[in-house]
Amino acid sequence: MAMYIRIKREKTTYFLQCDPTETILDIKQKLQTLIDQPVNDQRLILVTTNEVLDDSKTLADQKVENDAVVALTLKKDDDDEFEDVNIVRPDDFYQSREAEGGSNW
Repeated sequence: MAMYIRIKREKTTYFLQCDPTETILDIKQKLQTLIDQPVNDQRLILVTTNEVLDDSKTLADQKVENDAVVALTLKKDDDDEFEDVNIVRPDDFYQSREAEGGSNW
């Protein structure tokens, strides 16, 4: 049964078609072709629970459902730490535009 998940990083969203039986590693390999980042430099976090997803488990094992939002963070250049989750929501954008004196649209 096909499903979609939304992978978000900063201002970018990737929509991936996948199957509940796919592992997180499978998802990272799909992402690798899109973002040109090695699988080992990616970390996926289920936004609703803030849980880091385990490469060896399937989407179903970790209760990732259709249309789930998953945050993507990448390994920092100089060490083994990952960057913080940074997802820009549309309302943040509109609020910042209003603060700058932008028009309401």
